[in-house]
Amino acid sequence: MIYHKLERGYNMKNLTVTIITLILLLTTANINAQNYWSVELRNGASFATKDLGDANPGTGFGFEGTIAYRFMPHLAVYAGWGWNKFSADNSFAGANMDFEETGYTFGFQFIHPIGESNISYLVRLGGIANHIEIENPDGKIISDSGHGLGWQAGAGIVIPVFDRLNLLPSVRYRSLSRDIQIGNTVTSVDQNYVSVGVGLSWSF
Repeated sequence: MIYHKLERGYNMKNLTVTIITLILLLTTANINAQNYWSVELRNGASFATKDLGDANPGTGFGFEGTIAYRFMPHLAVYAGWGWNKFSADNSFAGANMDFEETGYTFGFQFIHPIGESNISYLVRLGGIANHIEIENPDGKIISDSGHGLGWQAGAGIVIPVFDRLNLLPSVRYRSLSRDIQIGNTVTSVDQNYVSVGVGLSWSF
């Protein structure tokens, strides 16, 4: 009887210590894991640095959503999806055509504080896996280049708004080369442009 009481008391003590230890470990892990992830929504204007075939596009615009995981104090990997649109009055595809670039983005981002301030600078370098669709004035897709790999580089600043909410003004350069077929004619297109925009980021 006494042995069983001691055994139950010993087991309860062990169980209590185990539960407290697990709670402390989970709490510590949660604290350490805070702000490892971030989600960003960005929009902006785009300015072509090269003609699209024989087309001289006007100012474009687009948006993008990305998620990043910080695996070192200032270095993270990111991935996401985006859409960007240019329009051309005259082009190899016809008059008043829209060139829409959509697809995936991925790479590395480096964020580091500027001196003693709470503002940081941001540098990104990565790739894109995008395709270019051409739409006529009726909104019908007349050609699709298929997905291909390109690259991008960007820089900006990170401005805290609230505890985990940040404003990210940035500029980036993107380059994508694809072949577009209209009827029996294939045209090589270099979609190179500078994008200036603002993102809103939430870390967790």
